[in-house]
Amino acid sequence: MNSDSDLQIAGDILEVPHLLQAPREHPATVADFVGLARSIAADRSQWEHLVQYDATSRWYHRLRTGPGYEVWLLSWVPGQGSGLHDHGRSSGVFTVLEGALTERTERGTRALEAGAQRVFAPAYVHEVVNDSLEPAISLHVYYPGLTEMPMHAHATRCAASRPQEHAEREHADQRHADQEQENVVTA
Repeated sequence: MNSDSDLQIAGDILEVPHLLQAPREHPATVADFVGLARSIAADRSQWEHLVQYDATSRWYHRLRTGPGYEVWLLSWVPGQGSGLHDHGRSSGVFTVLEGALTERTERGTRALEAGAQRVFAPAYVHEVVNDSLEPAISLHVYYPGLTEMPMHAHATRCAASRPQEHAEREHADQRHADQEQENVVTA
């Protein structure tokens, strides 16, 4: 009997090449949003001339809107990061267009090179940072459009300052969000 895990057989479900389809005029599924992000990423004429870099904060530009969704272009100089956050009720896809970014979650740290793409469900908590020595550019698609980006305290800083039951509830909520994310990606 083979002892391969699902991850070894199928790969990381948060990596999305297996979901690729030609984008529709108006995306409606996770695969459609992944396709939209990939098509914009591939057509540099849609975004390259807009990119700016700001040494004091991440630069961002809303590139496109559609029925219920938004597409954002972001630039990151070395050392800039998002802070630990979620996207409220929005799901999303983000793609590294140039350079490299690091994503940190409760599950660990992942280096993302140009072309890497991540999918997330509502309440997915992560931090994105440019840990490299070169600037980076990323593209983010949110559905529904991003209306909030709640910030979270890092677990090592906040665990001692709140009651145990609150911490346990937060971990349960994160496990639920992670499970929902896996369901969204596989649906």
